Amino acid sequence: MPKRTTAFNLALPPPAANIPSYRWLYSEIRAQILGGSLAPGNRLPSTREFAKLYSLSRGTIVAAFEQLIAEGYLEGVVGSGTRVSKTLPEDWLNVRAGVENVRRNFRSKRRPSRYAQKIKLFPGYDKRPTRAFRSNVPGLDLFPMELWTQITARVLRRASTQHLLGCNPMGYEPLQSAVSQYLSSSRGVNCQPQQVAIVSGVQEALDLTARLFVDRGDRVCMEEPGYIGAAQIFEAVGAKILLTGLDDQGMRLPAPSARGARLVYVTPGHQFPLGTTMSLARRLALLEWASARSALIFEDDYDGEFRYTGRPIPALQGLDRSGCVLYAGSFSKVLFPSLRLAYIVVPSDLVDYFAAAISLTTRHSPALEQAVLTEFIENGHFARHIRAMRQLYAERLALLVESARQDLSGLLELSPIEAGLQTIGWLQRGIKEIAAAKAAQLRGVDVTPLSTYCARPLARPGLQLGFAGVDPREIRRGTRDLALALEPLARRRS
Repeated sequence: MPKRTTAFNLALPPPAANIPSYRWLYSEIRAQILGGSLAPGNRLPSTREFAKLYSLSRGTIVAAFEQLIAEGYLEGVVGSGTRVSKTLPEDWLNVRAGVENVRRNFRSKRRPSRYAQKIKLFPGYDKRPTRAFRSNVPGLDLFPMELWTQITARVLRRASTQHLLGCNPMGYEPLQSAVSQYLSSSRGVNCQPQQVAIVSGVQEALDLTARLFVDRGDRVCMEEPGYIGAAQIFEAVGAKILLTGLDDQGMRLPAPSARGARLVYVTPGHQFPLGTTMSLARRLALLEWASARSALIFEDDYDGEFRYTGRPIPALQGLDRSGCVLYAGSFSKVLFPSLRLAYIVVPSDLVDYFAAAISLTTRHSPALEQAVLTEFIENGHFARHIRAMRQLYAERLALLVESARQDLSGLLELSPIEAGLQTIGWLQRGIKEIAAAKAAQLRGVDVTPLSTYCARPLARPGLQLGFAGVDPREIRRGTRDLALALEPLARRRS
């Protein structure tokens, strides 16, 4: 076992004027041992070091050490200095038990805030190898890691003190400009660089928006089914969530009960989780509805870069004439999950609010990572990567559709989608979602019951299937094993 030593000087309070120095030193060291700050086996500084640190005579220190050794708190080890005894006096156990009782009593009276009582741990990415049909994961197997490493090394070699100091709360200015240009050309977003806030993810953008514009009891409209990560944030701030249904044009307009709603959360490019694309007519109607009621719209374009069929429809924000849309997207979904960089495009009159809120929380996103991403975008690598991934994901989607037709006919029907990283498979012949997901899991297939994203039961059971991050061999294996999982469930219903 390696030796345990203290790697720091002991932080002792100054001695009281009416207490002898050796008694003060004895009491403080004993207190640190009893409190657990000095653990059994820890080595204390030498008497010479103590004398220098606290301007004490070595005789005073020796007297305190000898008393602690006599009582069993310290032991002198030849060639190893003075250490805390491995076996402490029985009185130590009694004192420690008393400390634990005090702690338990304190904890029993501690009251978390209402916010703390409402928040829940949000699941992160599964770090196991990607298998069929894990959702919300990009194709990491073909990410240009060598190129990213080269750019990172180049940025680090050129890094200045400005990179080391950080950046302003809204983000690294070159990245703000690069994102603004990209969104204007590819997504039809109308914005200036100063309107772009660089954040750690869409979750942070949602949290900032909720805390800035939603008070306890305010109404927030959401799609049903919809993104539970948004619902949890709105619930945490005490909002009243009003669920709005969907049709083949996307989210319907909020019901009359939504009068006075402060915020509408929507995923128009690729509805999460059903995959519907909101029609142009419905987008214009929603903008008119929000403008007439002075409500904000949070447009989550979480995977809008990956559109495979149909004519591109401009972002909701690009159609906005009243300045009511907050537009958010993430590089984590496009590039790789551990790149905690995303953006939210803020109406110009709200920029100061976001800048102030970020300055009080994260201060700013990591400047060096922003610099790497900026170069990746400005040198054209980002656009090339998106084009390559769009083609790859389209091929994987086509393979999933064909494999499902061969293996899952009569068991599961895939929903046609025009964009995104995952799709919905509608269960046939009365198969239950939860039973289907459990049976699939036993065969090494990951699917998510659609009810996970619903507050109310759906008329039709379904499973969410991801395809973007799944290689062709695994897609074929996944449909075969999913069929084997579903067939017994279908027979039971026959």
